Amino acid sequence: MTGSPELDAVIARFDPADPAFLADPYPALNAVREATPGFWNQRTGQWTITRFADVQETLRDRRLGRAYTHRYSHAEVGRPEPDPRWAAFHQHEQWSLLCLEPPDHTRIRRLVSKVFTPSAVARLRPAIEGFSGELLDRCADLGRFDLIRDYAQPYSVAVICSMLGVPREDTQLLLDWSHAIVKMYELATPEEQQVAANRAAAEYIAYTKELIATKRRAPDDLLVSELVRVEDEGDVLTEDEIVSTTMVLLEAGHEATVNTLGNGVRALMLHRGEWQRVVGGEVPAKVAVEEMLRWDAPLQLFERWVLEPGVEIAGQPLEVGQEVAMLFGAAERDPRRFDDPDRFDVGRGDSAHIAFGGGIHFCVGAPLARQELEVSLAGLAARFPGLHLDGTPEYLPNFVIRGLDGLRVEA
Repeated sequence: MTGSPELDAVIARFDPADPAFLADPYPALNAVREATPGFWNQRTGQWTITRFADVQETLRDRRLGRAYTHRYSHAEVGRPEPDPRWAAFHQHEQWSLLCLEPPDHTRIRRLVSKVFTPSAVARLRPAIEGFSGELLDRCADLGRFDLIRDYAQPYSVAVICSMLGVPREDTQLLLDWSHAIVKMYELATPEEQQVAANRAAAEYIAYTKELIATKRRAPDDLLVSELVRVEDEGDVLTEDEIVSTTMVLLEAGHEATVNTLGNGVRALMLHRGEWQRVVGGEVPAKVAVEEMLRWDAPLQLFERWVLEPGVEIAGQPLEVGQEVAMLFGAAERDPRRFDDPDRFDVGRGDSAHIAFGGGIHFCVGAPLARQELEVSLAGLAARFPGLHLDGTPEYLPNFVIRGLDGLRVEA
């Protein structure tokens, strides 16, 4: 991971502040990956790794974690205290599965996993198909529609909210909160967006605490009630833990599903032969979804903290308290792992990608996300075999969470 003028020039192409990079990051990501397995990102203060095998190993290595505060103080790892201006944001993610390590992670995940087993998700299929069909009917009436705003967003949030037990009329509230909060996960977030994210987190916390109170008075068999019921029976789940758990399910589940649909359908529209393979039944939607997840990843970067001495990644010794950034977009197109990786091939059928992470933090909602995506793609192919782009879609000015600003299509 040592530098040279030639390597520095290649690394400089990795610039998430550059609109041209954001529009199509893969040429630069490919170049960096082939030039080096990893590099020090001076702007973010992270060791950044590029190749699939190293990313996969890092995801599984228990000597690294998503947090360090369960073992070290901020001062001990040379980090500043959290900015008190964003107290609500930090509170909302304090007990998030994405930010916890054992034993708290183990305890909370065990409970949530009861809802997200493959068999439990399979029982949700009729409801998921109902949401999808209802929205696709509206899109058919429109003729021309925005796949993101008219379908993917309301569909995904309706599924999550129905699982949580959130009233359907409140889904727009949760959608707006999620959109604001996830801006905090970018490599650089403007202050006005941080203010908005913190405000959204505060509003979400207040809303969920009211919802918890409602479920105590009138319980049902949905997720928030289940979490409340376990707490009331003397388990150690607290109100704050329930708030964080529901929020991460909304944020991670919604953003991943919406962006995979948008990015993936865009790819299908640009690769008409692949779209016809799905429409004609040569490739089942369930198989095609895996390539949608890999080829234009909805999550481009994920981080780990070094928790123990002796960690070495891609030949680079790392110190306790250093942060490792994994470039999923580069790793998912690593020719060492995938044949002809830049080719969009819906029949590839390789489900061993890393779109859902790995190790103990492998996405608990992966079975649900896969089913949502399969139902959507199958519905689109059946109803709109002649679907095509209506204009040129543009990506949002984000890197970590990669998605389109909109996807105008015509049936």
